[in-house]
Amino acid sequence: MCRGLDALPITCLERAKELKALFGSLLHKSEQSITSQAKKNDKLSRLNVDEPLKWKESFDKLLSSQNGLCLFRAFLVSEFSEENIAFYLACEDYQATKPSKQASKAKRIYDEFIATDAPREINLDHLTKAITKENMEHPGQSCFDLAQAKIYTLMEKDCYPRFLKSSTYLEVSRKAKTC
Repeated sequence: MCRGLDALPITCLERAKELKALFGSLLHKSEQSITSQAKKNDKLSRLNVDEPLKWKESFDKLLSSQNGLCLFRAFLVSEFSEENIAFYLACEDYQATKPSKQASKAKRIYDEFIATDAPREINLDHLTKAITKENMEHPGQSCFDLAQAKIYTLMEKDCYPRFLKSSTYLEVSRKAKTC
């Protein structure tokens, strides 16, 4: 069952709305004004007006930006494909997990995203699912590597270009160019 916007963490959704509003209003102010306001508000201190333009350079630059990731995630929610970025980020977190906790975390990730009829099932081909299921017998740091790579490629080739054409991104980047 699709959970839509309810599935997006409130903080990320709030941050996406905040970013859109901030880029809309702050980009018209001078650099000095932005700097002084950023010192007053910790959330704004991370704001860089050139940031949206960098997101277009590569998918990796978008994912490495906290602001970009929040906007991209909100975009995926609107496209009903938020499970892709959620799985990707879960895999990133899994790779940093201590070996003693990997088995239980691997099972949770598998049950949530890969198992047949998983609540947030991602779109993987049969072979990738089979290999990942086999990896679950002895989960190690790389047990989700193939599935994660497939989802990354799917997002990079399909979702990312649509994000760059979305009204939200176009509005934010247009305002950044006028600064």
